[in-house]
Amino acid sequence: VQLQASGGGLVQAGGSLRLSCAASGRTFSGYYMGWFRQTPGKERGFVAAISWSAYSTYYTDSVKGRFTISRDNAKNTVYLQMNNLKPEDTAVYFCAASVSRSRDAISYAHWGQGTQVTVSS
Repeated sequence: VQLQASGGGLVQAGGSLRLSCAASGRTFSGYYMGWFRQTPGKERGFVAAISWSAYSTYYTDSVKGRFTISRDNAKNTVYLQMNNLKPEDTAVYFCAASVSRSRDAISYAHWGQGTQVTVSS
C-alpha cells in the first residue's frame, strides 16, 4: 500500500490542524494505521493508531484528549485531528500501515512521506 500524507502547516498554540493520509491499494481496510512524529535528532515516536475496523484507537499519553485518529475505509483515508496544539507538538508527522497492532515504528512496513507541523508559541 502506498501512503500520501497532507494537511500540515504552521499554527499558533491552541490552534487545530487535521492531517490526512490517503492510501492506494485494495487492502487498505485490512491494515492498522498509525501516526508517528519525528523531530531532528530524535527517533520517530508513536502518536496514535487505529484498528482496521476503527473500533479500537490508541494514543500516546501526551496527546490524549487533544488528538483524534479516525479512518474512512471507503475513501482509503486515515485522519489525525489535532486540537489545542502545543509548541512541543512541532514535528514531521508520518502515517504508516501495519498488519498488526503496534506502537513500534519497526512494525509498520508502509510509510508516507511526512508532513511538517509547526506550532508557534
